[in-house]
This record gives sequence, structure tokens and C-alpha cells, in this order.
Amino acid sequence: MQPMFTVGLRAVTADDLPIFFEHQRDPEATTMAAFPARERDDFMEHWTAILADRTGFTRTVLVEGAVAGNVVSWEHDGEWDVGYWIGREYWGRGIGTAALRLFLEEISARPLHAHVAMSNVASIRVLEKCGFIRVRDEEEEYLLVLRSPPGA
Repeated sequence: MQPMFTVGLRAVTADDLPIFFEHQRDPEATTMAAFPARERDDFMEHWTAILADRTGFTRTVLVEGAVAGNVVSWEHDGEWDVGYWIGREYWGRGIGTAALRLFLEEISARPLHAHVAMSNVASIRVLEKCGFIRVRDEEEEYLLVLRSPPGA
């Protein structure tokens, strides 16, 4: 599904964080992600550390100029991971797929790894549409990997 509106990415700003905070508090979203919401101080501390890490990549997802979520990539233990969070009001419209595709054009790190809850069918579809391949089951999540850059 192609979005019927403009999806874009830009650098994350401090003004985005309260919106991201509300997105991660959504009970349906935390259930799908199988990741509990953080309290405000913990959330802000977490994002302060993310933004201070100059080796990672962070982008705010915009839909028609409005903040719709975020997409990030970071390195740990020699592995590059990717993750994203889209506000529920933007689900089911191809926004996650469009945002991830744009993000993958911006970063060259490969392979990229994504850990996703087995129950999060929508996120699995987003990743697979963007070229990620399911390589392993890990307890209650899948590991998906993108090995080559777009167009390769």
C-alpha cells in the first residue's frame, strides 16, 4: 500500500520527544511491541542518551509535516539494529513502510538487524516489505536481517 500523503524524515529535535513519549504510552502499541512504556523521566533520559550517541542514526517520521513517529539505528555488540515507532493514529496506511524505506536509503550500515515480537504481524510485514529476511526465532521474537543496501 502506497501512502496517499507525503511521508518524510528529518533530524529528531527536543520538541519531538513529548510526542514520542505519548506514542510509547499507548497500551495497544506496547502490547504489539511487547515492550513496556517508560515513565516520563526514564523515557527522557533514554532519548537523551540516544541523541547523545553520535554513532547512531535517529529520524523523526513526518506525515504532511506532522510528527508521526521515529526510526532509529544503533550499534551494540558489533551488530547494527534498527527500530521504529509509529503513533497509532498513523497505523494501517503504509507510513511505517514508507518511513523505513526512506531511512534505509540514508544509512549504509549492513547487515541491519531487527528484533520484533512474534505477535507483531504488522511490523513483521513492514520489515519484509523493506527487504528484511526472517533468520531466527528467539523465544517470543523473530530476528530479521537486511543484508544488502537498497537497489543492490
